[in-house]
Amino acid sequence: MARLLWGIIPVEKVAAFWFHNPGSKTSNIIYNLKYFNHRQIGIDMGKLLVNDPDFDHFFDDIDALIPMPIAKRRQRERGYNQCWYIAEGISQATGIEIVDDAVERVSFDGSQTQKTYFERQENVKNVFRLSRPERIAEKHIMIVDDVMTTGATIISLAEELLKANGVKISIVTLALAKH
Repeated sequence: MARLLWGIIPVEKVAAFWFHNPGSKTSNIIYNLKYFNHRQIGIDMGKLLVNDPDFDHFFDDIDALIPMPIAKRRQRERGYNQCWYIAEGISQATGIEIVDDAVERVSFDGSQTQKTYFERQENVKNVFRLSRPERIAEKHIMIVDDVMTTGATIISLAEELLKANGVKISIVTLALAKH
């Protein structure tokens, strides 16, 4: 049964592997994945999520994984999407399909890291476009992200994904930022 995330988006399940504390060992894992081309970290973390006893049966009824899309410019700069590698680890451990062509990020107005809650909300309005709704129609999809801070980006993505017929949404992130 779905519940509302932040009173806005109906979701089936939401989970994070750990709390994000800047400067901690766990934040360094994400930092290395995101900025230093350590793609294998994403795969390894995805597998750890699946095999962690706290996530027992968490992925059982998921039909598809949607890695958080990043902007084309950011993709060119980094050469990869770190969330895709997390999803790849989950996929390798579960056999769940990665669907990375159903939605795209159509704009990018800079990093969210230094923005306030309200600036983040504004910054991600209408940044996603559902390009192939048939890829996710009637499926229970799981959004895969690295860090959830305010949830603004995830909400924006979920709103777009919900335009496809019969979609159910769940969310998993490596880290949840403490406020």
